[in-house]
Amino acid sequence: MNTDYSLLCKQLECLIEQETDEIALLSNASAFINQALSEVNWVGFYLAKEQQLVLGPFQGNVACTRIPFNQGVCGTAAGTLKTQRVGDVHQFAGHIACDVRSQSEIVIPLQINDVLYGVLDIDSERLDRFNETDQVGLEQLARLIEQKLSGK
Repeated sequence: MNTDYSLLCKQLECLIEQETDEIALLSNASAFINQALSEVNWVGFYLAKEQQLVLGPFQGNVACTRIPFNQGVCGTAAGTLKTQRVGDVHQFAGHIACDVRSQSEIVIPLQINDVLYGVLDIDSERLDRFNETDQVGLEQLARLIEQKLSGK
């Protein structure tokens, strides 16, 4: 299960380079990541609005619509501005179970001009689905999305 993140970065860059609409960009980015990764059951974005995260474009089952900062894996990523890679969500204090099938999760904060924009959230039904290589690669994909959203 070796994912070629350098290739995925090039493909994502081509996919979003001409798009100017935020919702279209995030929608296709979530669909692309969902198709590119194996053993994931949810890929999407939560957007920072009024001191909480609000559900944005995603691929997967129905999800939680609002998550307070510093609650659950997504809220912790938003509150700390640090990627949260959780091998077993049931061991994460305060985990919010939007989909009971999810076993592991990675959440990457997105910032534009040093301000929290939202998070990229990816869930898996497999324990320990995400390793350090996945984290580095997914953070690179997130940086591409940030750059495009910031107009750089």
